[in-house]
Amino acid sequence: MKPFYKNFLYVVLLLSIFGACACKYPGGKKYTSPKGYDFTKPDKFNMPSSLLEISGIAFYKGNSDTVYSIQDEDGKLFRQGWDVKKQHNMKFAPKGDYEDLAIFHERVFVLKSNGSIYSFPFSEAVKEESDQVKERKKLLPKGEYEGMYADPETSKLYVLCKSCPQDKKTKQLTGYVFDYNAAADSLSGPAIFSVDLNQIKALNPKLKASLSPSALAKNPATKEWYILSSTNKLLLVADASWKITAVHRLSSTTFNQPEGIAFDNNLNLFISNEGDEINDGNIIKFRYLPAKKK
Repeated sequence: MKPFYKNFLYVVLLLSIFGACACKYPGGKKYTSPKGYDFTKPDKFNMPSSLLEISGIAFYKGNSDTVYSIQDEDGKLFRQGWDVKKQHNMKFAPKGDYEDLAIFHERVFVLKSNGSIYSFPFSEAVKEESDQVKERKKLLPKGEYEGMYADPETSKLYVLCKSCPQDKKTKQLTGYVFDYNAAADSLSGPAIFSVDLNQIKALNPKLKASLSPSALAKNPATKEWYILSSTNKLLLVADASWKITAVHRLSSTTFNQPEGIAFDNNLNLFISNEGDEINDGNIIKFRYLPAKKK
């Protein structure tokens, strides 16, 4: 056998051995999907350059034909048809660190990383700039915030700490919930809740009891909370009382930098990823897969 072919076969054999070892290696990462979804079958929608740093996504009344989004540098609300790169945008604030987005009761809410919350009428989304923006400062204690969810059924607005002083040196994550009065356009509260992060390690001993949430959503069918973390590359599922019931590791191949999450009316799950020098920002759609009847 010629030396070239000997070397080629030797390389193939080594790769096969290493590949087999990697699959069986006990410390290797295992990626799973939440019930009703298959994270190995993504439907990817690449963003234009203006949304390289896409940070939050939302739908109007659960209709995913049009995607509303923000990015974490410009104070703009973007809108575009699904799988249509061309975007339109409306300026609502100067440059800043804007992290999450929610739409309910005909108003748009935007969370800034320092805890300030901006809101304006949804009807303003078609304009170039809004003059009806309300900025609510100091609603939340000093800290860093990235995850927000607006519940249209209960008229409550939820915000999760990403990094807050009271959570340091503890194994818990603090969250805040406001009651929204649509008629008066007012937020009251907040009430405080917490997530026990020890549950992460209890469900997967290989993981640490820590989390830096980047986005939050509620499954409209099961009422479970989906807590996304870009830093930890995790998706947590929690019940109505915030008890963590499932922990899913996210593959960096699919989820470059997961920063936003939302469900549509058909229970499809959408996760947005910030881009980088190599990858475009994107939104990935995972179709809802109903359980097969036995």
